[in-house]
This record gives sequence, structure tokens and C-alpha cells, in this order.
Amino acid sequence: MKATRKSAKSTTPKKSREAFSAEERAAIKERVKETKTAANKADGERDLLAKIAEMPERDRAMGKRLHALIKASAPALSPRTWYGMPAYAKDGKVVCFFQSGQKFKTRYATLGFSDAAHLDEGTMWPTSFALTKLTAADEAKIGALVKRAAS
Repeated sequence: MKATRKSAKSTTPKKSREAFSAEERAAIKERVKETKTAANKADGERDLLAKIAEMPERDRAMGKRLHALIKASAPALSPRTWYGMPAYAKDGKVVCFFQSGQKFKTRYATLGFSDAAHLDEGTMWPTSFALTKLTAADEAKIGALVKRAAS
């Protein structure tokens, strides 16, 4: 009897490869890269600013302004990247992040908060906000939210 050989195919089932979009797969690869390189605070800020610099102009301007706002509102948060997005962490846990609209081809950028953020209010509260531009009123709200989230 002759042994049957199987051809060398990808070990990832076809359904799994199709379960994630190209953008989602890229974000996963970014996260793997981030976990392999345990960055100090200076490296984290450098990486964060590099990600902001890659964004389209509208999101880049918001990202720069948010970075300054978050640093001023919650200086205890450490800048870093998270799934390839600018993020801010406390004690190693991401508290908030900025997602460019380009990241997943949406029409707006997003400021999001993780479960580590102290924003719980009753039985329901928002965890992310769509951003198309930043007004002075928006910046005041964001500053207060970030300060509370980092407390």
C-alpha cells in the first residue's frame, strides 16, 4: 500500500481567513508587533506620534490636538500604540484610544474608552464617540472625560 500525502496548504482554515477584513488582520499584526516590543514611555510616545503622522490630514490634526489635550488632562496616562492606534494607558492598561476613520474605512474618527476607564454611570454609558472635527466645547468635554477616565 502506498502512503497518501497531503499537499502543504495554509494551516489557517479558509473560513478563518475570511472572517477578518484586511484592515482587521492588519490591526492584529500591529498588536502582535506591539506586544513583542515592550516599549518604555519615550518609545510609546514616539510610536504614537508616528501613527498620528500617517493619518490623513483631517484625522492627523485631530490626533495631534487630542494628544495635547489628553497629556494636559491626564498626565499620568502613558502614550503608546494599541492595535496600531494612538492610545493612553494607566498601569499598563489602555484607558482611551483614537481611531482614524481610515483605519476601518469609516466616515469619522473615533475616541474610545476601554473598560479600564472610570466612566461607569448607572447601567449604561457610552464607550466611544464619533469625531468629525473638534470644537472648543468638544475639547472641554473630552478633557473632562479623560480626566475622569484616568482617575
